[in-house]
Amino acid sequence: MIAQWSCGGLSVMLALLRHLTLSCCYGGRRSIATIISGNQTAKLVRERLKKEVDKMKTSKVIPSLLVLQVGNREDSNLYISSKMKAAAEVGIEAAHVRLPNTVTQDEVLRTIASVNEDASVHGLIVQLPLDSVNRMDVELVTNAVSPLKDVDGLSCINAGKLSRGDLNYCYIPCTPNGCMELIRQTGVSVAGKHAVVIGRSKIVGAPMHDLLLWNHATVTTCHSKTHDIAKHVGRADIVVVGAGRAEMVQGDWLKEGCVLIDCGINHVADGSKPSGKRVVGDVHFASAYQRAGFITPVPGGVGPMTVAMLMQNTVLSAQRVLTSAAV
Repeated sequence: MIAQWSCGGLSVMLALLRHLTLSCCYGGRRSIATIISGNQTAKLVRERLKKEVDKMKTSKVIPSLLVLQVGNREDSNLYISSKMKAAAEVGIEAAHVRLPNTVTQDEVLRTIASVNEDASVHGLIVQLPLDSVNRMDVELVTNAVSPLKDVDGLSCINAGKLSRGDLNYCYIPCTPNGCMELIRQTGVSVAGKHAVVIGRSKIVGAPMHDLLLWNHATVTTCHSKTHDIAKHVGRADIVVVGAGRAEMVQGDWLKEGCVLIDCGINHVADGSKPSGKRVVGDVHFASAYQRAGFITPVPGGVGPMTVAMLMQNTVLSAQRVLTSAAV
């Protein structure tokens, strides 16, 4: 049913659900949080992008994406498969180039340079981690991608523009961008809110801080050297967690009614599962569910949005090419 709503309609519905939840408190305390579905929101994004791609086809421009993989890691193969599936659904032409794990860094750089020069490719991502028997400088490799095709938003040029607030002149990293879209779905305005980001990675934490800041939140970043993280979290209206530690954030840390976005993907032992393990986030969901106003699940929260935002950046790249050609 949710999938039939527009993005704005979904925001209204989530706000209504939150109101109903607040109305059902016992002793002044909320009973449950509203779950923000990344699966449903990502579907809405893909549907919107498909319409945009269909319009572009009348100008004989079809967005194209190339995924460059080094090695053959099973987890990378799964991630790439989900990206290729999403691209097909939107109408993006996607190609997957896999280099053997014996490839040298120079060979990888030459491949990237070749794609940079190929005008038919609008977006290029290098799947991480690089699975090679040879030494690879990840920073050197990711920065070799043309900033104009860096739809992962990982190059130092795009990162620099984001840090300066030039949001309309860069590609925003996909996971933080997806988090912002999920926050928008709640109907809660970021402006003027106190946000706490746990983690400072170049892929999630650091760009998440910048994105929240330039959307007018007051932002605190917590990391492994931060003292009393729970105290900082307890003051936050919005919490984004990308710490890489299973179920680190506990429900009693949270400010009542906060928006909680969990970027974590961790595997913990679980004898009840055929695989002997299950996937959990960086948030202890059961306790946080009783205190937050809105919360993302794991899986089915931030993950699908990361892929959806990659598709959005690829379409945006093609649109920029189309616009520049018309000038």
